Amino acid sequence: MSGRVFSVILLPTSECNVACDYCFEHKEPHRLSQALLPLLTKRLLDHLENERIEECEIYWQGGEAMIMGPDWFTHAGEVMDSAAEKRGLQFAHYLQTNLISYSPAWNDVIHGMFNGSIGTSMDYPNVHRKLLRGGAEAYTKLWTQRLREAKAAGIEIGVIAVLHQASLEAGPEDFYRYFTEELGLGDFQVNTPFPGGPAKQHERDFRLDLGELAKFLVGLFDIWMARGYTSGVSLGPFDGLIDHFTGKQARLPCIWKENCSNQFISVDSKGTVAQCDCWVTSYPEYFFGNVFQEPDLTRMLKTSRVRRDFVERPKRLVRDNDCLSCRYLSICHGGCPVRTYSALGTMMAKDPYCEVYKSVFACAEAHGREILRCRHNQIRSSRNT
Repeated sequence: MSGRVFSVILLPTSECNVACDYCFEHKEPHRLSQALLPLLTKRLLDHLENERIEECEIYWQGGEAMIMGPDWFTHAGEVMDSAAEKRGLQFAHYLQTNLISYSPAWNDVIHGMFNGSIGTSMDYPNVHRKLLRGGAEAYTKLWTQRLREAKAAGIEIGVIAVLHQASLEAGPEDFYRYFTEELGLGDFQVNTPFPGGPAKQHERDFRLDLGELAKFLVGLFDIWMARGYTSGVSLGPFDGLIDHFTGKQARLPCIWKENCSNQFISVDSKGTVAQCDCWVTSYPEYFFGNVFQEPDLTRMLKTSRVRRDFVERPKRLVRDNDCLSCRYLSICHGGCPVRTYSALGTMMAKDPYCEVYKSVFACAEAHGREILRCRHNQIRSSRNT
């Protein structure tokens, strides 16, 4: 076996129980049938064997994954893990949820199938995440209640925050304080928005001034380095960048993968395969195929005409853009193809957040140099004594 890990963003439903302004997904009422789980599992395990990969990470998302219910997930975990064990392979399961449907009935499956850890999302300030019956304030109140209930049950929770104009206006100081002090979190990350799919009517709300966005992120980076880095607070993607610039093995977000086509795919409840959840829920022109209709996932990925664009993108960026002259190319690789496609109508261009990324990389590099300098001085001091 190769030692590589293959990742699948699996959407057991596209239904959702909330109404967020910027959602890019088409909320079609469809759920993954338990009867099709063995076939899906077989397709994934066959691909692992074909590619000599031992482990597959399954990122359960949606829609809203908790709509399926804890019993459904208990059954799914048993079916998939049993089949993998028989073939000497394994699945690792991760759950991303909005937490609105969380109750103690979920505790056993979260502590078992998901190893006591889940991911969720909340913005600061929250103006765009809304309940189906109720606004953003009601959403925030209910979500915070669910967060505290889950934490009280011993569940570790990581939170993703999508930045928007109100975030920039609040400033990095209040933003950091909200997540670390008010919510008491030790693991969260910031994401840049993008106007994907059918949420186009809200696109203008998420076109942030790139200079202001860069200033916010650098300010947040500095605050985290001063207060959180040495006290155990994990703030992505900054923590991964610090690892990179201090010589550690770094796990950077998918937007900066060397080529995402080599590392993961997404499958929806109907078996549709695309590059990630953004593509499979929003852009039919970039579907690779259907895992229930085509017997060989490996062959599908190798022969898909549209997938070839993802495979060839890094080469095209170096040839047709100025990426080759960028000192951060080895980190960024041209950025996220879906952010580029949603903004420009093509993925054969560099990420529209390019200049923002450069500011963040430069900040990380400076902090990394200071960390290495301090380590060097400590070693010299210890030797002299």
